[in-house]
Amino acid sequence: MGRIGKEVAGQVMSFIGIIGVAVTCGIPMWRVTTYIGANITTAQIIWDGLWMNCVMQSTGQMQCRLNNAIMTMTADLQAAQALVIISLIVGFIGFMITFVGARCTSCLKDDSSKANVVITGGCLLIVSAILVLIPASWSAAVTIINFNNPLTLNTQQRELGAAIYIGWGSAVFLLIGGIILTTSCPPQKPMYGYPGYPPAPTYPYTGPGPNPVTYAPVYAPPSSQTYTGTGTYAPNKLYAAPPTYTARQYL
Repeated sequence: MGRIGKEVAGQVMSFIGIIGVAVTCGIPMWRVTTYIGANITTAQIIWDGLWMNCVMQSTGQMQCRLNNAIMTMTADLQAAQALVIISLIVGFIGFMITFVGARCTSCLKDDSSKANVVITGGCLLIVSAILVLIPASWSAAVTIINFNNPLTLNTQQRELGAAIYIGWGSAVFLLIGGIILTTSCPPQKPMYGYPGYPPAPTYPYTGPGPNPVTYAPVYAPPSSQTYTGTGTYAPNKLYAAPPTYTARQYL
C-alpha cells in the first residue's frame, strides 16, 4: 500500500472513531436499569448518561432530566465527562492536522515536513483513543462490581449501556487510524535531484589564499657519462668470449 493509500485509510478510520466518541458523549446510555414490578404495566427502563438521566415507562413515555448537580454523580461519570470532552477535542485537532500534512495536499512543499505533520496528527489520535478508553473501561468496571455486589437492591442494579460499547469501538478505530498515520516516516537520507528536495550545494572558487605557493624549476645534477648520440644501444667495443674454461677459475 502506497503512502497516499495509508493516509486515506488512517483518516477514514480516525473519522469513524471521532464520530463514535461524539455519540458516546451524547447518548444517555452509559448504564441501564431494567425494573419490572408486580405486573408488566409497572415496568420501566432507567438510562444514566453523562449529561442526563432518562426514564422510559412501559407505556412508551420517556422523561429525561439534566444532571445539574455534578457532585451527585459517581466518580467514574464525573471523570468521564472531562476525559471524553478532551478526547473529542484532541481527536478533532489531530484529524485536521493530518489533512495539512497529507501528501495529496499542497499546504507544505517538503515531503519530510509533511510526514512529520502526519505523524504528529497520528500521535494525537492515539492520545484521543486512550482518553476515551479510560472512562469507558472505568465505568464498565464500576458497573460490573456494583451488579455483583449482594448488598445492591434489584431496583438499583445497573448494566452496561450501549455508550460503553460504542466507546470501546471508537477507541479501537482511533488507535488503528493513529498507528497507520504514524507509520508515514520521512525519508532518512535526502536524495538530491528528486522533486521536493533542495539542489546540491555549490562552493565558488575564491582564488589563492593569502600565502600562495610558488613553484620553482627543479634541476637534476648532470650525468658523468658522455652521451655519444650514435642512435644505437650496442656497445662501442666488442668483447669476445674465452675459448676454454678451466676449473681453477671457479675455485
